[in-house]
Amino acid sequence: MRASRATQLSCTPASFALTGFALTNCALTICALASGLLLAACSSRLDTQPAPDAFVVLQNIPAASPAKYAGLREKKNWENPYLVVRPDGVGLLTGVTANQEQILKPEEVLDTLARLPSSAWPYGRVAAILVQEQSGRSGQSSERISEQQKVALRRNRGTVAGELGRAHVEIVWMPSPTP
Repeated sequence: MRASRATQLSCTPASFALTGFALTNCALTICALASGLLLAACSSRLDTQPAPDAFVVLQNIPAASPAKYAGLREKKNWENPYLVVRPDGVGLLTGVTANQEQILKPEEVLDTLARLPSSAWPYGRVAAILVQEQSGRSGQSSERISEQQKVALRRNRGTVAGELGRAHVEIVWMPSPTP
């Protein structure tokens, strides 16, 4: 049989220094890993944050300046967002989209307005609204809408007016075009 060697522990100051150095390196490595994980977790939270609240974004637009739009009562002269409330939704016209109409649900209007650039608001925080009480997309048809459509129209108008009012967006009600 072989004789086993006994491991001796030395208690010299040099061995304590080496052990302390190894522990310090180990602690620094653990701290670095923990910091990296913490930073990764924080940065992923930043990526998943919701978009800014539409109410807050719209408050960054200057208040309406009535002197800039006094007397404008026609769509072709209006430069701020122009909404057309219909029984089936809300049309949005802006100079930013080259006057192409975007059809929205009433509850989408505020978020969509908040995403517009500041150049879309030359008159300040004000939007024009036309309530389309006739059938047809452009209001050119003289057909009246049904009772069910009237209810939907009132609901859409109320939703849009309420949301804009809560966001402190002034409304200029545009007259319906005459047939």
